[in-house]
Amino acid sequence: MHLILPFAAPLAEPARAALPTLATPALERLLAGWREVQRDVGDDDNPSMPHERALAAALGWLARDGTLPWAARHAAQDGLDIGACAWGELTPVHWRIGSDGVHLVDPAALALAEPESRALFAAVQPLFAGAGFTLRWGAPLRWYAAHPSLQDLTTASIERAIGRNIERWLPRDAAGKGLRRLQNEVQMLLHDHALNDAREAAGALPVNSFWLSGCGASQPGHPDAAVVDDRLRAPALQGDWAAWACAWQVIDQEALAPLLFAAERGEPVQLTLCGERSSVRLAPHARPWWRRMMEAVSAAPPRARPLLESL
Repeated sequence: MHLILPFAAPLAEPARAALPTLATPALERLLAGWREVQRDVGDDDNPSMPHERALAAALGWLARDGTLPWAARHAAQDGLDIGACAWGELTPVHWRIGSDGVHLVDPAALALAEPESRALFAAVQPLFAGAGFTLRWGAPLRWYAAHPSLQDLTTASIERAIGRNIERWLPRDAAGKGLRRLQNEVQMLLHDHALNDAREAAGALPVNSFWLSGCGASQPGHPDAAVVDDRLRAPALQGDWAAWACAWQVIDQEALAPLLFAAERGEPVQLTLCGERSSVRLAPHARPWWRRMMEAVSAAPPRARPLLESL
């Protein structure tokens, strides 16, 4: 089993300040007996998130950063016939305009119901069809577009843009500029849509744009390559660091402790801890009996905090 843990160490200072008080005994035990087998060093300018790169590597994908074909994978999981087309994932979103630019609100905050999503999807579909795109509905927050221009288009993960100024994450190449023109048309259509008027009247956020990500054609992947535990994602993106710390402690008990037991039984296990810049993959390693005894009786310094801070 290979467990991937996204948002294990966010960059936000409140999260960093919480690390010294984080109670993760299973992680400490794990770090005392496991070794680092691979480190993916990046920064927060990479379009793909570290956990995306980690899962892509586990799947055996060959693609550069920003071109990992998540759309095709998710579309297939949603039951769509993806064929050999290049797909992109369209997430209906709300862009909030402020004095310091345009910021993307977490799509989960839309609480977009299926009938609303389908109505908006039907409204924008003719615009995409007119530009030569095939559009498919997968879920309230997952729409899919197919077009040859999406084959090598570099896009940023939506998790890079949530809560931040979107300007740095918009596509810059020729294909991206064409999509931005289409995006402007979609925004004008949604601005006057009756469903958005009704949402605003009810105190809900309107859907005023979309986010494109995960472009490319489908690639085969190793079955059961890894398990992603994303329980830290929502509190991290919402900036709720008390909830994030609580979720970490639950994961320590419910995911890392069983992983340790599995390793002690001799099962092949790995753990990848992911921050917003980098990730580290860990695996058990055999140690002499005398070293294990020394570690058991000695008070080893905490290892989790410096490791998480390095991500």
